Amino acid sequence: MIINVHNPGDTADACVRSALEQTMPPDEYEVIVVDDGSTDGIAERLDTIAAVRENVRALHLPYTGSPSRARNVGLAAAAGDYVYFLEPGDRLERDAVERMHDRAVETDADVLVGRMVRDFGPPMTAFARSTGRADILRDRLLTVLHPEQLFRRAFLEEHELGFSVPGSRMGEQAFVLRAYLHAKVIAVLAEHVCCHLGERPGTEEEPRAIVRELHKLLDDVDTYVGEGRQRDRMYAYWLRYAVLRPLVTSRFADSSVDRGMHFRVVQELMERRFPEHLDRHLPVQLRVVAAYVRMGRLDQIVLMSNSSRRAGLRADLTEVRWDAHVLVLGLTAEVLAGDGTPDKYQVDGDNLHWIPPRSLETRKLPADVTDITRDVERARIELYVRHAETGVVHFLPLAQHVERVPAGRRRVRVRIKGETRLDITTAALGEPLRPGVWEVHVRMFSGANQARSRVSRPDGPLNCLGVLAQRPRMRLVVPCWSDSGELGLAIEPRSFSESIKLVSPGVEVKHLGRHLYVVLPVPYVPPSGGRRWSSSCAAPAGAPAR
Repeated sequence: MIINVHNPGDTADACVRSALEQTMPPDEYEVIVVDDGSTDGIAERLDTIAAVRENVRALHLPYTGSPSRARNVGLAAAAGDYVYFLEPGDRLERDAVERMHDRAVETDADVLVGRMVRDFGPPMTAFARSTGRADILRDRLLTVLHPEQLFRRAFLEEHELGFSVPGSRMGEQAFVLRAYLHAKVIAVLAEHVCCHLGERPGTEEEPRAIVRELHKLLDDVDTYVGEGRQRDRMYAYWLRYAVLRPLVTSRFADSSVDRGMHFRVVQELMERRFPEHLDRHLPVQLRVVAAYVRMGRLDQIVLMSNSSRRAGLRADLTEVRWDAHVLVLGLTAEVLAGDGTPDKYQVDGDNLHWIPPRSLETRKLPADVTDITRDVERARIELYVRHAETGVVHFLPLAQHVERVPAGRRRVRVRIKGETRLDITTAALGEPLRPGVWEVHVRMFSGANQARSRVSRPDGPLNCLGVLAQRPRMRLVVPCWSDSGELGLAIEPRSFSESIKLVSPGVEVKHLGRHLYVVLPVPYVPPSGGRRWSSSCAAPAGAPAR
């Protein structure tokens, strides 16, 4: 394991501890910590650990400011069959190294992608299943271009793969993608969490440096991927995330001094590497941005950056019921515009068009740029549960259909109705969900926008009883609501008091003498009408507290 650090304070403690406390015997793995000129005392602490741990080495560099250089130094010093890179904010599960190594040996993998989880951002869709022969596009590996993966060391040396120096976030992603392109076997270990990713500080990268790295990366794609749809989709991924998306951020809109240079760099890059036919793989807003770049309209992109507001999502439950130990959830989902109202689209015969902000000049935009007919036909929702404590995500099976809802003259809304069957005995990739509270989330792709949200409680009453699941043993399972009215699922609540609090927002449970009291807020309707909440009233639960 290779950990790079620079003045981490105490944030690296959990990372180093997790690396040292692995179930794999200490004489079968080593931990190399590369310190990039820290001045916060971490260097001395690392030397102390290395002095008493035979499988720990602390390497000290003069300050370079380059995590990539530190990784390369660690890689050159490594002696194991496999290497795994860690950031100081990451944390490994205790059995992670042993599980990943065993799976890599079993599948003869050059790269093993162990399940990662995080407390921020969207869910990681690459871990919907385990596979011994992963495909870059089919298995969505472009969504996990993180260096926290297990690489065969001889494979990296054979292909002379290392991190570009001084390095950048783009450089890290380029390293992982090059490994994917060269690898004969990529395996995914999805059924066990391996690494908890720490949130990394945002860094501002110089556009010309990004473009240089991108040119080299695309050259590799050209070398190893033949012309056709697969190459186009890879190109479209980088066009979307590395080239166009930064143009519609507030940072770009506010940087009046640098944005002209940034725009010219993007123009030149798109002219050389991204032909217009790739635009069909983009979401509609970025198709519009791409069209303005090709037209040389920086002014319109700035207007678009200033007028873009993040889409929201309304997801309402229509049904909650138990079928034995299977929780059946019915719901509707609809993307909301920036002002909180349902997103609307323009009807043009059989076609639908996205409606750009009014401030934009759209007369010269080709009609196919704003056409979202095919996108709406592919609209969908994804439903998943997330463990509130660990951040582990599991996607749920879903039956769904798209509805077009009239919304005025030549306007429609897009709404999706769906039903899922949450089997708590198999929802974790064929295994039972672990104890704890599982939040229920939904993400929707409407054709023009995407958004995610917690599933909310409806206005009307719904059955919210718990059940006793029989597998793998008898366990209490209780649907519950957060204080904000968001649905969750409590598996094996730790106590009766916790169960009451989970299903009844605002409740208090108190022990007085030998009795347990449940304190509930009671609705009170005054003679003048309207609903208010009275003072809480209490009633004994009827049995001595235990």
